[in-house]
Amino acid sequence: MRLIKGLAAVGRAAGFDSSAAHRGLLRAAVCSTEYTSEPLRFCQKLRGPLELLAPPTPQAVAGTRFFAAAASSATQEVRRREPPQAEKYYPSDVVLYQYEACPFCNKVKAFLDYYKIPYKVVEVNPISKKEIKWSDYKKVPILKVDGKQMVDSSAIIDELFQKMHPDNFAEDEEENKWRGWVDNHLVHVLSPNIYRTPSEALESFDYITNHGNFSFTERLIAKYTGALAMYMVSKKLKKRHNIIDERGSLYEAAETWVNALKNRPYCGGVKPNLADLAVFGVLRPIRNLKSGKDMVENTRIGEWYGRMERAVGDSARAVAE
Repeated sequence: MRLIKGLAAVGRAAGFDSSAAHRGLLRAAVCSTEYTSEPLRFCQKLRGPLELLAPPTPQAVAGTRFFAAAASSATQEVRRREPPQAEKYYPSDVVLYQYEACPFCNKVKAFLDYYKIPYKVVEVNPISKKEIKWSDYKKVPILKVDGKQMVDSSAIIDELFQKMHPDNFAEDEEENKWRGWVDNHLVHVLSPNIYRTPSEALESFDYITNHGNFSFTERLIAKYTGALAMYMVSKKLKKRHNIIDERGSLYEAAETWVNALKNRPYCGGVKPNLADLAVFGVLRPIRNLKSGKDMVENTRIGEWYGRMERAVGDSARAVAE
């Protein structure tokens, strides 16, 4: 029975909701940005020698002032292009309790990676959940920040962002609209796609079990029984969310997002906002699965996704002790 509940949790990690009907089916089935600060350092090094060489004439003074202005302009441009930093709020101890394949956990990781906030990861065993027995909240993600527990991916991101930007935190109607679209629509399109066929379900559970916190026996059982169970559940999810064609719904969602960009590099304009990070976060776990590859090959989302990979850069993740 613990294994059945664990498999239900694994299914939720892929973004589907577990109703009583779904649990019944489970029981039956189981029995970087590329910019650097080199231009800035060059201007600073060159400025001194030029001032020494220039004669003390009005023209030289004007030239020096011009060069200083150019250096300042270069500084501002470089800083604008460099990855954002959490300057006003920088937590010292961040621990994420997660399932590796969970889209909501990946939303939080995309945020932490983009803002270069180092964090440790504790992979939760979906069967025993012993790693979060200390918490009354029994879902993931859970983020512990300097000893304080935060829950719910969107609430976690909102609280962190507000602490990082206390002087300019303002509601953005467009940004909020698309963040809501991610939670209420996009994530529901994913499960029917990654579990669309028995082979795709097996591929998905191979990823889940290889990256999850399972014992050897649990891994073997979960891979095959979980794949079968979720293949069956995905058919139920199609009906619940009025999905006729799985791939068609995924492609439509991808194109809807591209249209929302309105020919901008990001929804946030010249740099990603929280909506960009949310879409990128939930899509990242499926990118190398068949469904994700098909999505990139058959829609226009690939260019934006590539930009996001470069903008988010390397993971800020550290190994938990």
